[in-house]
Amino acid sequence: MKRILFKSKIHRATVTQAELYYEGSLTLDAELMRAADMLPYEKVSIVNNNNGERFETYLIEGPAGSGVVCLNGAAARRGSIGDEIIIITYGEYEDVEELRYHRPTIVQVDKANRIKKITDNTQAFSTVN
Repeated sequence: MKRILFKSKIHRATVTQAELYYEGSLTLDAELMRAADMLPYEKVSIVNNNNGERFETYLIEGPAGSGVVCLNGAAARRGSIGDEIIIITYGEYEDVEELRYHRPTIVQVDKANRIKKITDNTQAFSTVN
């Protein structure tokens, strides 16, 4: 049986732009993507802390170090510039060894979307034999 688990997230990123007339997606600073093990065109879930919206889209790589977090297309209707969001990826895991050693990555950022801290969950799954 495959299980879908939380793989990584960027916690409390600040929306810097919203471009309604763009092919849907989320443009994200390449430095943040690398830190969170996220790839261009990867599916992401977005949680908007300001309005409670939850939605899915995919990533487009923005300039490294720019701090860009841009809601594009229909996603631009789900948030506003200045909103605080959480960007989450998931992975499929099947093998018991994969599950035993799985550690999600959490990238915490400041209000300018600069990395403050990168952590992984060091607590092993106690229920995996």
